[in-house]
Amino acid sequence: MNEGDSEANLAYYALHELHILPHELMKLSSRERAAIYAILAVRVEKEKRDQARSKARKR
Repeated sequence: MNEGDSEANLAYYALHELHILPHELMKLSSRERAAIYAILAVRVEKEKRDQARSKARKR
């Protein structure tokens, strides 16, 4: 998620991981979107840690 427009990346994750359509996401208040984005950020960090652990175990 380091490249490009961060809001677009988060909208992509919201669609694929939480099944929230882009137009539904944009209808939410800024606080609601911020909460969704925070949830996604936590999830992405967990996935990164899990990947790092998997790589470490394979060695």
